[in-house]
Amino acid sequence: KRQTGRARAAGLPLTINAPIHRHNIEEVPEFIDLALSLGAERLEIANVQYAGWALTNRDQLMPEREAVDRQAEIVAEAQERLAGIINIDFVTPDYFAIYPKPCMGGWARDAFMVTPDGTVLPCHAAQTIPSLSFERFEPRRLSSIWADSPAFNAFRGTDWMQEPCRGCERREIDWGGCRCQAMAIAGDAAATDPACAKSPIHARMAMLIDEARRIATVPSREEAFVYRRIGAVTESA
Repeated sequence: KRQTGRARAAGLPLTINAPIHRHNIEEVPEFIDLALSLGAERLEIANVQYAGWALTNRDQLMPEREAVDRQAEIVAEAQERLAGIINIDFVTPDYFAIYPKPCMGGWARDAFMVTPDGTVLPCHAAQTIPSLSFERFEPRRLSSIWADSPAFNAFRGTDWMQEPCRGCERREIDWGGCRCQAMAIAGDAAATDPACAKSPIHARMAMLIDEARRIATVPSREEAFVYRRIGAVTESA
């Protein structure tokens, strides 16, 4: 608490990010209490999204629908009760959504990230799209990569969109959803995010939820996580 007080006194905001999955979803009230005890200005209840390494562990991480519904009710109550005290953001798990979220605010619209080796990416899991090549910071300038890189321009804006995204009234709200999720589930990074109810394969999301539930009930698989380790070779690496 003393450290938190110093941060606020210095004008530095404190955000607590709580990744939520099958094994801790019932602890959401405790995460809220923790954020309050630390004097945080913002708490993000961030349900795990299944891209990158989380996709490899999807069957072990995906929660039950009933648990997601309880979590949403708890967060909604806390948002109302604690208004003006702490901002609580709720990131819905895509597999349980009606419409997709505007992933990263839209592909290469207002954010990028740089990996430890200098590779510049428009989102955390962009390297799961095999058709794209990403450049490194140095020798090219970040501004040049941002403006001119084919990978950054691949899904920027709306011109790349297929139907039903191209003619959808939400195209500049969710920006087509998650390109990495479209790649993982539809096999096409330019496809409508399957999390969207308008996707022709939206029903596949429910099938994946049922499959995750079935596998997670097998005792021998209950803790069968695949861990990312230096030097490990996996199909998803």
